[in-house]
Amino acid sequence: MKITKTLLSDVLVIEPRVFGDHRGWFTETYTETKFKDAGINLNFVQDNHSFSAAKGTLRGLHYQLSPKAQTKLVRCTKGTIFDVAVDIRKGSPTWAQWFGIELSAENKKQLLVPQGFAHGFMTLTEDVEVQYKVDEVYSPEHDRGIIWNDSTINIDWPIDIEPILSIKDEEAPTLVDAENNFVWNSDK
Repeated sequence: MKITKTLLSDVLVIEPRVFGDHRGWFTETYTETKFKDAGINLNFVQDNHSFSAAKGTLRGLHYQLSPKAQTKLVRCTKGTIFDVAVDIRKGSPTWAQWFGIELSAENKKQLLVPQGFAHGFMTLTEDVEVQYKVDEVYSPEHDRGIIWNDSTINIDWPIDIEPILSIKDEEAPTLVDAENNFVWNSDK
């Protein structure tokens, strides 16, 4: 397993080893002991799986407030997405900055999005499946979002089309107006 740090603290790109031969391939997408050996101590409690039929579908930017905040380990198992993490921790030196990466069934990369970061993705192909592990169960009372095209964040989405959004995502507030109880911890 190869772990690459990004410009945003604790946002990690994880590339599992892939073993292939004439039959196909095999990979371990998550092994608790290997993650702990790498300093990633998480207790995943729920697996999620989404399907998006159309290219240009945008889901996000989502997060859950503390005490139900979630760390996500995201991978794309069919098609290709542009996956994004946004630092929303008040007082953070990287507040409102984002990191984006292409995740695909082909490259098998994963993105670890920690608590205190909003998460979203745009489908770059049709018929996309995304799977992700979380360390806290879904809580509708704590579920929040930020508008995908917030000018403070200014994400450079790779497809120049009007995205396909849910009503919830269309009506999401800006980063400045969003309810948010995350505060950066400089002692970490």
